Amino acid sequence: MKKNIIYFVLILVIFTISCNKMEKIDIMYAYINNNKLKIELENNSSTKQLVELLKEEDITYIADDYGNFEKVGSINHNIVRNDSYINAIPGDVILYQGNNICLYYGYNSYNFTKIGHIYNYNEEELREILAASKGEIVVKLSLN
Repeated sequence: MKKNIIYFVLILVIFTISCNKMEKIDIMYAYINNNKLKIELENNSSTKQLVELLKEEDITYIADDYGNFEKVGSINHNIVRNDSYINAIPGDVILYQGNNICLYYGYNSYNFTKIGHIYNYNEEELREILAASKGEIVVKLSLN
């Protein structure tokens, strides 16, 4: 009887450990002023590395306008890049040069890494939330 209990506990421990390692996080949030934006994440090594950083602590950075189509700012971490030529649209969250996160409120085509996409907001709403063409904003990235 004791052997069976020991085997059961051992199997339970192994199962719990393997489930924790398999935990897949596919959502993060961007907090801007009083807005909590849900970002559905891409499945790539860049996103996985960003998630690992966010498990340790939230990342807060200053983002400013660039090209009248995005807010961009340095997150002070270097993340592996998976650059490819893509057509970014409003709501896209992009890793640029390995250490900048761009939040798109317009359109652009370039070689960069897609991190995810902000859903449930149209272009006009994103322009308002991101204070398009109105200067700096504070962005907090979080898993909660």
